[in-house]
Amino acid sequence: MYNFLLTLHTFFMKNITGKLKDDAEALKGLLPAQDILSFGFESEKGLKFQVLFADAVTDKELLADEVIRPLQSYEGGKTAQEMGAAVICPEVRTEKGLEKLSEEILAGNPVLLWEGADEGLIVGTKKVFVRSIAEPPTDVVIKGPREGFIEDVKINTSLVRRRLKTPNLKIEMITLGKQSQTVVALCYVEGTSVEKTVKEVKEKLQKIDIDFIPDSSYLTHYLAQRPYSLMKQVGTTEKPDIFCAKIAEGRVGLLVDGSPIALTLPYLLVEDFQASEDYYVPSYRATFTRLLRLFALIVAIYLPAFYISAQLFKLQLFPIKLLITISGAIQDIPLSPSLEMLLVLLVLEVLNEASIRMPKYVGMALSVVGALVLGETAVSAGFVSTPAIIIIAFSGIGLYAVPNLIEQTSVIRLAMLIVAGSIGTYGIILLTAFILLYLVTTENYGVPLAAPFSPIVGRDLRDTFVKYNLGSLETRPKTLGSKNKRRLKRHE
Repeated sequence: MYNFLLTLHTFFMKNITGKLKDDAEALKGLLPAQDILSFGFESEKGLKFQVLFADAVTDKELLADEVIRPLQSYEGGKTAQEMGAAVICPEVRTEKGLEKLSEEILAGNPVLLWEGADEGLIVGTKKVFVRSIAEPPTDVVIKGPREGFIEDVKINTSLVRRRLKTPNLKIEMITLGKQSQTVVALCYVEGTSVEKTVKEVKEKLQKIDIDFIPDSSYLTHYLAQRPYSLMKQVGTTEKPDIFCAKIAEGRVGLLVDGSPIALTLPYLLVEDFQASEDYYVPSYRATFTRLLRLFALIVAIYLPAFYISAQLFKLQLFPIKLLITISGAIQDIPLSPSLEMLLVLLVLEVLNEASIRMPKYVGMALSVVGALVLGETAVSAGFVSTPAIIIIAFSGIGLYAVPNLIEQTSVIRLAMLIVAGSIGTYGIILLTAFILLYLVTTENYGVPLAAPFSPIVGRDLRDTFVKYNLGSLETRPKTLGSKNKRRLKRHE
């Protein structure tokens, strides 16, 4: 009966009343979990206090040193401002609503109540468990900064703020997820980022109605203007220097608490052929590596398909010496060229997935065993041909030249294999035309995905697959539509 009355009282009670016992019981009623603890103490003048906190996520030593001990010897007044000045903690806020106070407790910030107070004091003594800042494994560089984002949004925003020391950098905190209460930091440079894009991103974030957001990838579905598109529509990066460079160009950035992967909008396809190291090496070297990435990706997608097409429909496409070698290798293979290539591709994908999911050292051993022992045995047994294994292996390596597009390009490669085995070269040409048509007609946040190639923007071509030197990049990309066009003065 008592629990029922307490629940009923808590339901109708929305704000702090000033009655310490009732307020503490109301908060405990909203947070009945066993790890929500409360601690009562008195000051030397006999003023009663109650602290409520989450055991696992609150730094109790900090709470005792910065809040409880100073208040035990407190002899001042009862207002929230006076209490906030008495504690040593630099992060202090007040709140009247019980629901808001309970959310702060769950976030790790203790709530201080005292007799006669009409609002609670929130003190920032949250215990933060974070890994050290290190170079991200997905973007290793020889030259340039080696810092990478981690899973704490506050540290990530500090990495951004350290690089963009301007009052125009705006960081707005938005809480998403009804149960996870995940903090999302919206970052943009006022006067440089397109106001329409900032407003549209905010509106999309505010419409998100989801229980749990463990990673930034959950937001990409809601931020994309074509959620079910094969191609990416949201840029991703783990490096603060890339993130800052993109928002300084006029993009909008998002940092999600619990995720080391930052999001940027709008996204251009050419971004994934660029690397942060390209801006720290001579322009001719950056141009060479970008063209090399493009070449590797094209070969990775088309080489298996053209090999099948040539085997089934156009053997004369092979040079005569190569044709003799291939004919000798495939003459006793029991499978058709299409099935053989698909089988080798499937084995490669399975080995890749297994090596990623298994423990590190076991995965390395598995890769060696799969690539050498299994491949050699399959060729010796006459189950698959040597050219098929070589082509699929080279194709698999080529895809990783542009790691941010692996999900999309692996699907396109499979589609190319299927049409090549069905209708040959004509199928490859038709599918290529369809993909190109899709790329040139897709937009996100008013920016064409294939820009600056479709439509052609001459000045923006200086930083695509061919990179000009820094002095030639005096203006921001025109395709992004920033009002602040100039970013550097050309050195005469």
